[in-house]
Amino acid sequence: MRIVSWNIRAGGGKRAAEIAGQLARWEPDLVCLSEFRCTEGSTSIAAALVDMGLACQYASVNRRVPAENCLLVASRRPLRRIGLGRAPLEPRRWLLLKVDGADLTVGAMHIPNFVPTRERKWAFMEAVVATARKWRGGPALFVGDTNLGRPVVDEENAVFSPHDNAWFDALERAGWRDAFRYLHGERREYTWYSPNGRNGFRLDEAFVNRRLLPRLVSLRHEWGQPEGGSENREALSDHAALVVEVGESGFMDLNARPKSEPPL
Repeated sequence: MRIVSWNIRAGGGKRAAEIAGQLARWEPDLVCLSEFRCTEGSTSIAAALVDMGLACQYASVNRRVPAENCLLVASRRPLRRIGLGRAPLEPRRWLLLKVDGADLTVGAMHIPNFVPTRERKWAFMEAVVATARKWRGGPALFVGDTNLGRPVVDEENAVFSPHDNAWFDALERAGWRDAFRYLHGERREYTWYSPNGRNGFRLDEAFVNRRLLPRLVSLRHEWGQPEGGSENREALSDHAALVVEVGESGFMDLNARPKSEPPL
């Protein structure tokens, strides 16, 4: 099962057709889009996903504020919305969905930055950890643009704080692994570059719980490109996409676990 998580930047705009074309070339089974909006560009992407067979869709859009950044989850298989009391309270930036027939739950998230306040971001972070700690819903993946990373290893310029690092540690203690770090160790790759300093940061992550971890096959970062390619890495978005491969229920790829990782 191929899952693509991508921040499409400001709803896609004039890039929408090329964004849809790139999504089609990735051939996903499930797509999670951040900065999806109730605008013409975004709705055209949603329609294109239907044509690709991803007709089961949930969007967190606010029709009264069409330019607000929201989420879209689109799937080949039926989706069921799940509500949890401990989940983040921002309905535009959190969607928790059960994928019927796949023994999988996906939590799509877009953690806000420090604008307008740090407290808003910290409250969202704490709610994600609380949900992870109390999770009893079987195999699950939390994925999206977190606006977070670990100090040093996820940044070219010092931005991330001990508070950010503690968030990753808390998720790991709760049994949720950062899929990229689990598979690739200390490798440095960045999913967003600052527009002025051009410093790289890994801001987009996927967290896999213990029940799903044996089915994790691969995770890679890909910069979306128009058909034929472009010299501009950010031609379609200022974020790289996460392309996550997960085996079906009962599948276990022993090669996916690093040798240093003890058996579950």
